[in-house]
Amino acid sequence: MEKKVSMQDIADQLNISKNSVSQALSGKPGVSDETRRLVQKAADELGYQYQTNRKQKQAEKNASKNIALIASEYAFSLKSFFGEIYLSVEKELRDRGMTLFIESINNDSKKDLVLPALLSNHEIDGILILSHISTDYIAKIIDTGIPTVLIDHHSPYLQADSILTNNRFGAYRAVEHLIQLGHQDIGFVGDVNFSPSYQERLDGYLLALKKYGFQANPDFIFSDAQETLDEINLFFEKLQTKPTSWFCVNDGHGFLVTSVLQQKGLKVPEEVSVCSFDNGQLSQIATPKITTMDIDLNYFGRKAVEQLCWRIDHKEEPIHEILLPTKLIIRESTSERKN
Repeated sequence: MEKKVSMQDIADQLNISKNSVSQALSGKPGVSDETRRLVQKAADELGYQYQTNRKQKQAEKNASKNIALIASEYAFSLKSFFGEIYLSVEKELRDRGMTLFIESINNDSKKDLVLPALLSNHEIDGILILSHISTDYIAKIIDTGIPTVLIDHHSPYLQADSILTNNRFGAYRAVEHLIQLGHQDIGFVGDVNFSPSYQERLDGYLLALKKYGFQANPDFIFSDAQETLDEINLFFEKLQTKPTSWFCVNDGHGFLVTSVLQQKGLKVPEEVSVCSFDNGQLSQIATPKITTMDIDLNYFGRKAVEQLCWRIDHKEEPIHEILLPTKLIIRESTSERKN
């Protein structure tokens, strides 16, 4: 049986250290160009099977890959949330040596199920879909057979990998925070029909109340709330009894709820506490600043690219739903309930 050639064999032939051979073959610094050339020549002559630097090999593998990022015009307009994810996706693809193509989907294209032009104009190896467009539209993209990963969206009717926020546990933690401050009458504001994420946050709200032995008051649950000052004000006007705190599905609703409460002469948080979700700009510029659940949007984008690269190489593997954690950011809008 023929003996397998080792790095030590190359080192012995050139009368250098094994470490120098390793540095030369791996592309690491520490040896001269001349030594690197001699080592590679000796390795070839002896029949040594060596691997180039792993990252270099991966970059070469990815260099010809084209990735499409697709989203509705509305999603692209939400720069403080999806804009950060987009920038993270762009950086991660660039670091991997891959090419990014972007296209927004208008309402006509969505309605008529007109696929993005970039899918016919370019050889696309993988697709990232940012947020929701429509179930039928996303299903048509998936049906192209191009590996696809959904970012911040999923559906029982869509067979594709999804990168998601752990909305239930995040909302649970937010409501638990209010309960631990002594609040029992906790309201909910958000439009659960707008996004699966918001329905999951309602589920987390209900789960926390149940865990702590509190009955959810249906009068306090505004689950079809449009993100407008007038709509929230109208809902508050109809309330016979008032919650001592509010959990809002996003920072936009949190900002509006805080504004309406203050317009009615209520002090936040001295009389009513408010907690929201996303840790976006509105939670940070509100007065007082709003307690919220933070999402690592940079990690969101990196994880989506990582999953798409894996999916491209593992097309037949089962669908994955990956839940990313959230973190409670306590600010001035929540405080202990005053009796």
